[in-house]
Amino acid sequence: MTETAQTPAPASLTPTPKPSRRALVVGAIAAPLAFGAVGLSLAQTGASVMTPVAPTAISALKASGSIAAKGDVAEIYGNKFVMQDGTGKALVETGRQGEGGALVKPGEAITVQGRFENGFLHALLITRADGSQVRVGPAGGPPAGTLDWAKDKVGLGAKPDVPALSARVEAAGYSDIRVTGRGPRHLEVAARGTDGRERQLHVGFDGQVREKRVF
Repeated sequence: MTETAQTPAPASLTPTPKPSRRALVVGAIAAPLAFGAVGLSLAQTGASVMTPVAPTAISALKASGSIAAKGDVAEIYGNKFVMQDGTGKALVETGRQGEGGALVKPGEAITVQGRFENGFLHALLITRADGSQVRVGPAGGPPAGTLDWAKDKVGLGAKPDVPALSARVEAAGYSDIRVTGRGPRHLEVAARGTDGRERQLHVGFDGQVREKRVF
């Protein structure tokens, strides 16, 4: 009886795709995050550069790119709530992050910093009575998942020189300069123009100042 030798099937010649150099770099930088080597903190978000603003009476709130009020939570309506002090009430809007009404509790004493426009206080930062803070809205900085984002998380990203950039804004003729947040390579700034009206500015890390809106 004759046996026929079985020839092994040839291995597939299809090349295994290789990850791109960009993917390797992002993975190498972001890897420590998966193991908790680098923690997330307010220092890595727009809140880290936000200029603190002293609270004003609710009755004195006016159109501004950066203003604050202090009071108690009176009522909650989804992503909005009413805050009151001895002078009046204000409607605070918290965007998508506040949907479900879980950011604050009725009767809670808080300070809200944000943009006041068209009768709404659009919250950017909520500070509780114990000093803890909640950043409302986008965290700021580079978009999540990008190479710049990964570098930011390990301290290798572009870092704004806030004092120097504030000086550039002042040299451009603005006053009452308040940083409200950070973009990928710029700061969001509220300032007062020579006419006394509030401006929202885009200030690049390279020092370029651009007006975005007038209040």
